[in-house]
Amino acid sequence: MVRTGSASVTAGPTLAVVAREAGVSVPTASKVVNGREDVAPETRRRVTEALDRLGYVRRPRFDAAKASGLVDLVVHSLESSWSGAVLHGVEAAAHDAGLEVVVSAGLTRTRSGRPERGWLDKLIARGSSGVLFNLAELTESQYAWLDQHRIPYVMIDPVLDPPAGVVSVGAANWHGGVTATEHLLSLGHERVAVIAGHQRKMCSSARVAGYRSALASAGVRQHPEYICHAGFDETIARRRMLELLDLPEPPTAVFVCSDRMALGVYEALAERGLTVPDDMSVVGFDDLPEARWLTPALTTIRQPLSEMAATALHLLVRMMQGDRPESTRTELSTRLVERASTAGPRG
Repeated sequence: MVRTGSASVTAGPTLAVVAREAGVSVPTASKVVNGREDVAPETRRRVTEALDRLGYVRRPRFDAAKASGLVDLVVHSLESSWSGAVLHGVEAAAHDAGLEVVVSAGLTRTRSGRPERGWLDKLIARGSSGVLFNLAELTESQYAWLDQHRIPYVMIDPVLDPPAGVVSVGAANWHGGVTATEHLLSLGHERVAVIAGHQRKMCSSARVAGYRSALASAGVRQHPEYICHAGFDETIARRRMLELLDLPEPPTAVFVCSDRMALGVYEALAERGLTVPDDMSVVGFDDLPEARWLTPALTTIRQPLSEMAATALHLLVRMMQGDRPESTRTELSTRLVERASTAGPRG
């Protein structure tokens, strides 16, 4: 018998026993227990079956009754004002809830490009009560590890559609794409292009879908060559804008799916001696500080980044208290912020 606190429990098999039962080494069995990815599927299956068959007791799982006042925020990067807005929203909401926030900038990756589990180990070590992931792309085994240890977590603007049951918060990206395109159409533009982000990313595909829907509703012909992707990179966005300008019939307006990419669009137009909005109307997305700093100031779609982050923190607190949200997906509304970068087409 072993004693933990005031309760007595029967000692289970050691990891060495599990490894022998599965026909693997102890380090390999340890990798499976800790959710490491560098294990062959068949080996993982054998070890998992041995764990269940022998009743191996894994490391202590998250216990809401013993939860600390810490929550983790894992952000894609701390180098952008986008992340700054998210951090501001989380910090304000955490302060109101009496919680402290530990921030990790990005997920450490292996040589193969897959995220490592080092931050998960640190999460357990410091006793965090829950996790917020911002723009994170988790692997199947990482989701499984979090669920196995019963650690509450919420995704803020997930890169891909998360597995069923995962709680996430985002913006109404499809509606934002509709609104941006309808604004340009209302000014009289019919040749409207879109420079999107990553082709497979949820928010990017939703914004392009909104763009397409607005054109279809207005009866405006869609030009396949007017739809391009720049991976939310301003340098690539500059190249895409130059390519659009080189078309036999270039657009007169462009919906750029992030304010950061709009910086590259402005640069490309300046290179060709074109002005905004006289020669090209531009609409961005996000309403970051950069949108106001541009000349002329950028008309854009505001997505409430700080409010999204605060909403995610509130949902996480509920989950830490054992309350499951009614819906796994929460979307906050977007709206048009009209400035000086749009006007009717010349002539």
